[in-house]
Amino acid sequence: MPKAFIIMDVNITHPEQYAEYKKWSSLAMQAHDVKVLVRGGTTHHLEGRKPARSVVLEFPSWEAAENFYESHQYRRARNARENAAIMNMFIVQGV
Repeated sequence: MPKAFIIMDVNITHPEQYAEYKKWSSLAMQAHDVKVLVRGGTTHHLEGRKPARSVVLEFPSWEAAENFYESHQYRRARNARENAAIMNMFIVQGV
């Protein structure tokens, strides 16, 4: 079964409120045994639209990624993030 990754490009608009999202999303990641590959960090823009904050999460399967996103733990984080950031998030199947 191929791994899956949730990839996020986040433009933070209200940093104090976004800190609440980070707190709750970290707890959700712990509860779902998520492997964090990238969370913030320095970027070097090469082409196209310049990213804001980048996050890459690894899951053992597509189903695990969907379960994380739909979980009550991550729903609490998403609610905390409302109006605090512009989020582009998607699941991609790995090899």
